[in-house]
Amino acid sequence: MFLRHKQSHDLVEITDLSRLFDPHEAGVEGRFHAGEEMQEREEFSKSSLVFPSGETLPDCWVNADYKRH
Repeated sequence: MFLRHKQSHDLVEITDLSRLFDPHEAGVEGRFHAGEEMQEREEFSKSSLVFPSGETLPDCWVNADYKRH
């Protein structure tokens, strides 16, 4: 799955989807998908990522108490 990094606007390939979907995890592992060579994996804060369309991540992925709101 690809998401967009808010600051750089580059695509980030998410390498661990289970952490992305877990609302108790604040970060996720991925790698920038820019340039000609495969980039190294790094940790990204979920708050720094959006969908390529610009939409924010769903509350159920980032907020463990999303059902209370």
